[in-house]
Amino acid sequence: MAATDRLRAALAAQPRVSLAHLPTPIEPLPRLSAALGGPRILVKRDDCTGLGLGGNKTRKLEFLMAEAQQQGADTVITTGGIQSNHVRQTAAAAAKLGLACELVLTRVVPWGGDDYERSGNIQLDRLFGATVHLHDGGTDRNTAMAALATALKADGKRPFTIPTGGSNVTGALGYAAAALEIFEQLHTLGVKPKAILHACSSGGTQGGLSAGLAAIDPALRVVGVDVDANPESVEGTVRQLAEEVWALLNLDGALPPDCITLESGYAGEAYGLPTTAMREAVNLCAELEGLLLDPVYSGKAMAGLIGMIRANRFTKDDTVVFLHTGGTPALFPYRDALES
Repeated sequence: MAATDRLRAALAAQPRVSLAHLPTPIEPLPRLSAALGGPRILVKRDDCTGLGLGGNKTRKLEFLMAEAQQQGADTVITTGGIQSNHVRQTAAAAAKLGLACELVLTRVVPWGGDDYERSGNIQLDRLFGATVHLHDGGTDRNTAMAALATALKADGKRPFTIPTGGSNVTGALGYAAAALEIFEQLHTLGVKPKAILHACSSGGTQGGLSAGLAAIDPALRVVGVDVDANPESVEGTVRQLAEEVWALLNLDGALPPDCITLESGYAGEAYGLPTTAMREAVNLCAELEGLLLDPVYSGKAMAGLIGMIRANRFTKDDTVVFLHTGGTPALFPYRDALES
């Protein structure tokens, strides 16, 4: 059996609910590529997954919400920062599937004002009918979610808890499945990229993608760009999730130890804080390609790609795939930073 068939069969055995518009397209960015003097840049449009304005978390939620349904949940609980893309997509998924949604949001980013606490993702959370619980930045999210789950159970509810970013082994399956989709699209296009690059924070996207591609084509290199300003911790989480995906899907052999690559130096002072390189990346993609990035994830990842190109890490003849993880609603609460 071919490696792609083995991975497809292993994924088909996992509970899954359809939430995303798939496959998302892969498109060229010729004007950006020309402005940077090469390499050829393609963008994988996972900002176009559809649910609740789209983004990478919808792929994870296809597996997570199926697990919630299997357990008979009537409520989902999840957590993140005030402008969490994962939280917004979870609220949308819960609304679509008829589940109540409780959100534990923490003020982890020292960025304030009405725009930040009322517009963007948090505005959409409320529009989807979710209940928002705001906490100080030092709050332990897992403890807060556990306390909320206990209270809901006492009221006769059946809660299902989803971790930050949807990044456990169940959620990471979404990007093992995406690995198969990307491989087949690139094969159809006749493209062998030097790297597939994306923003990395909670680790589930890179963990699943790295495991999936290592199973079917280890030559396809995945590069995560750290946006947490904590690369050692992020890399450890990615590796753990990749190993858990590998074991859950019972993939052949062992996970190749060199399949995890994390690029640091582009997160800035801290998660969620704007950087000059991010502003340049957001502006370049908007002005040259009509492509909207976000200030927290894809903007910093693109800044990483631009930095790597300027450091001659790629040649003019190379092809790089930029995985756009979404997050454009966060452009609005960061209006002041982007306009300055």
